[in-house]
Amino acid sequence: MLQISIPMYGLLDCNNFYASCERVFNPSLNGKPVVVLSNNDGCVIARSSEAKTLGIPMGEPAYKLKELIETNKVAVFSSNYVLYGDLSHRVMTILQSFVPEIEIYSIDEAFLLFDGFEKINLHEFGAKIVQTTTQNTGIPVSLGIAPTKTLAKVASKFAKKYKNYKGVCVIDTDEKREKALKLFDIGDVWGIGRQYSKKLQYYGVNTAWDFTQRSKSWVRHTMGVTGERTWLELRGTPCIEMDRSVTKKSICTSRSFGERLTELAPISEAVANFAASCAEKLRKQHSLASIVMVFIHTNPFATNEPKYANQIVLPLPVPTSDTTEIIRFALAGLKTIYKDGFRYKKAGVIITEILPERPFQQDLFEVRNRDKFNKIMGVMDSLNESYGKQKVKIAAQGFDRKWKLKNEKLSPCYTTKLSDILEIKAAE
Repeated sequence: MLQISIPMYGLLDCNNFYASCERVFNPSLNGKPVVVLSNNDGCVIARSSEAKTLGIPMGEPAYKLKELIETNKVAVFSSNYVLYGDLSHRVMTILQSFVPEIEIYSIDEAFLLFDGFEKINLHEFGAKIVQTTTQNTGIPVSLGIAPTKTLAKVASKFAKKYKNYKGVCVIDTDEKREKALKLFDIGDVWGIGRQYSKKLQYYGVNTAWDFTQRSKSWVRHTMGVTGERTWLELRGTPCIEMDRSVTKKSICTSRSFGERLTELAPISEAVANFAASCAEKLRKQHSLASIVMVFIHTNPFATNEPKYANQIVLPLPVPTSDTTEIIRFALAGLKTIYKDGFRYKKAGVIITEILPERPFQQDLFEVRNRDKFNKIMGVMDSLNESYGKQKVKIAAQGFDRKWKLKNEKLSPCYTTKLSDILEIKAAE
């Protein structure tokens, strides 16, 4: 029997988020097919409902869709992560005004904890959240509410798929839970990946309801502790708590180059910028990193040219968030793994072993004035916050940017650049 727990959980999902962001400041796109491309305008990573209806698949290379796009007048955009990130922040800020605790699960999803709402009609309250969020941001959203996070995920799918729910689906009875799970494919359940989905279907488990009807011991034997946790959640027993940690355990910045690079200098410039981005993110969450990893590789799918891929892990002498230090180690690592004679497609920097920002035991023989450099980083962050991204940067980050992404169909950054603010002309 479904045990309604207090508190209840919600999952708010932004509908077709990237495509919806493009429509906010360009309402002429409403009702028309829209697709967003990956880095370097490569593959389709987001589609509007109209684009899905045309049969445009996720991950399809853009050049293969040229005829379909032109015939159906599909609006195509380069990925504008600055715009998407800002609108995501606005959505999450609105959610925080409704509930005391949210968990940002991804750029377009967040779990909500309805703690202390037992005397409130959650369907009406959820409808108010959906209406306010859409009205204040222009982004259509769906909200699922249930006794567990996994069931909330299920409910949000129904809220998005069926218009009669008007954006809100609440699973609060055994009857609703059974009806929903019988209509829900096992492969769509949160926490069940592709391999487990195939395995479960082999045993005749095709829906989420089929899964809940198996014994606890069978699930534990077949899928281990993680599968058992999902099984319990689908039966209404909460096992997955809100993630209250906001500190990332690793940070990665990587890009595919706009053109193949054959020289060390432009790759070094790219890696320096990736390292600087990682260091800035570290300081924002008041953390320090102990390890820097650098990787480079050629195009693994190119059949007519030599391939090469390598990476290196560099322990730092003292945990740090100093941009200059992280860049220095990253570039040293790059020089170690770089080889001439290849056409490089991608590089990246990953920082791991992240620790809270606090005083650490210094290296006995170190002469670096860390207090001085920490102050320099603080001033640099303050100036960039006030005057714009990378107005102040390290010389190694360069200015040439031959490695810059190709984004020929990039929309304006309406909300973050004064030069891109939308202009409205009123008729006299």
